[in-house]
Amino acid sequence: MQLNLKRRSLARFIFIVVGASLQLGLLGIASAQGNAAMELTLSQAIDLALRQNRSLKMAQLSVVEREQKKKIARSDYFPQIGNQSSAFHLTAVQQLVIPEATLGAGIPPKTAVIGQGTFTAYTSGTGLSQSLTKIFRTHQETRSATADINSAKIQMKQAEQDIALKVRQLYYGILIAQLQRDAAKQGEYAAQVIFQEKTSSVEQGSALEAAALQSHAELLSAKAAVQAQDLQIRDLTLELNDLLGLPLKTQLQLSEESSAVAESIPARDECIRTAREQSPEIRVAQQAVEKARAVLAAAKDAYIPDVSGFARFSYQSGIPFLVHNFGSFGVLFTYDLFDGGRRNAEISDSRTMLSQAELNLANAEQEVTIQVETAYDKVEQMQSLVTAAEESLKAQTEATRVAERQVEQNEALGSASAEAAAKTSSAKASLLEAILGLSLAQGELKRTIGEIPR
Repeated sequence: MQLNLKRRSLARFIFIVVGASLQLGLLGIASAQGNAAMELTLSQAIDLALRQNRSLKMAQLSVVEREQKKKIARSDYFPQIGNQSSAFHLTAVQQLVIPEATLGAGIPPKTAVIGQGTFTAYTSGTGLSQSLTKIFRTHQETRSATADINSAKIQMKQAEQDIALKVRQLYYGILIAQLQRDAAKQGEYAAQVIFQEKTSSVEQGSALEAAALQSHAELLSAKAAVQAQDLQIRDLTLELNDLLGLPLKTQLQLSEESSAVAESIPARDECIRTAREQSPEIRVAQQAVEKARAVLAAAKDAYIPDVSGFARFSYQSGIPFLVHNFGSFGVLFTYDLFDGGRRNAEISDSRTMLSQAELNLANAEQEVTIQVETAYDKVEQMQSLVTAAEESLKAQTEATRVAERQVEQNEALGSASAEAAAKTSSAKASLLEAILGLSLAQGELKRTIGEIPR
């Protein structure tokens, strides 16, 4: 009696699990029908990211900002034209008094008072000035600004490479997760068949109830594996949507194109040489050295006296002994005789910055070499994994064929065929995962040598 109650409980539990699975499946189908998926190939995804990614737009704006700063620095090459006007009131003015007959008989006939200007005066002058020696410093500032622009452009190109590589990683990650989910579904089906067989054996009395409970636990574990893959696919899709600049809830249908086939890559030495010429890290470090040299030269130019030429046309009213309209031109010479050691300190600081930039360049060259070596080793390792996965798939396919023949000849239970099919599906997923991993490793190598991994 107690055994019958347990059997009924197991049967009722199976009915609940199967019913819930069917309900979830129907909900998933309805959701899929309600939201049309956006079809994307890898190249389309990369192009979309390069157009819409917000981080890349920020890098583009950084280039524009540096270009504007260069224009500001270049403006000192040109003469400055300005106007200076003033109005002022005096509390007292000097007067010239000539007593009577001071200049001769009857001259002046009486005491004369001659005013010198008025209490309120006005001046206005428009002039042009050009620094003659500041051009040297302006040249170095422009040189430094050019280095900043080049660095911003290199960093923008580096951002494009990083984004393309990230899209490649997420794209392949979703494909791999989908294949692993399919394999997990196959494993769930195999676990379901085994559970049914064990339950039937328990009911017939040919197996212990513990075997059914163990198979039930394996079935639940298989279902949990499927749910885990579903969550991973969802998380990766959210991240990819954000990277592509799409709404986060956009449904994606990724093409299982064979774009992950092995690509031909240059020899190791050729990759290292190319990386030293095109690597963004090295090129940015080179521009930092160029900027540091320009800053040092500008600091030295601070010792050059400031010689400026000027020409000015002025108008005045109320100032004595000056006509209303007059012109003036000349040269201005200024030089700081003592600045408390400021210029020497700036030169020393600039030399330190140059030494740091040169050391950073040497470190960048060394690090890029290590990155190329590591990426190349990973490519070779992934090629070996692809070969091993192909052999494993061949062996598992043959094992599945044998299992199916045994089931057809009633030499094995149906679960043997289901288990073999699940293992074959897992082997296929492993092979594609290895192929995608190889393509990803090649993309990382391309990014290291300064190419966009498409």
